[in-house]
Amino acid sequence: MDVLTRHIQGEVPWCMLFANDIVFIEEPRTGVNARLEIWRQTLEAKGFKLSRTKTEYLECKFSDGTHESHVDVKLDTQVIPKKGSFKYLGSTIQGNGKIDEDVVHRIGERWMKWRLASSA
Repeated sequence: MDVLTRHIQGEVPWCMLFANDIVFIEEPRTGVNARLEIWRQTLEAKGFKLSRTKTEYLECKFSDGTHESHVDVKLDTQVIPKKGSFKYLGSTIQGNGKIDEDVVHRIGERWMKWRLASSA
């Protein structure tokens, strides 16, 4: 994959490819749209198919600056749905910066392991 995408990769950590997940870190949404369009064109030109129905994004606000609330994130012409949280590698990342969902999930997993062990 690195050979196919070398010319569109940015400097780490601003543009990272993780198997099926791509992370773009940009201040304005228009920057995300521009980079996403370059990736789409490049990957589709190489025969890859990007799912228009499974693609979603998470917005994390790292600064208090103004945000482009009127700009949609798009893949080609299709608007990508915004999610409030994202599960990745066993953790839940929340756009609001909190960790509530991840803590509840981990407690629930531990509780289930304890119940299974105590019933055996």
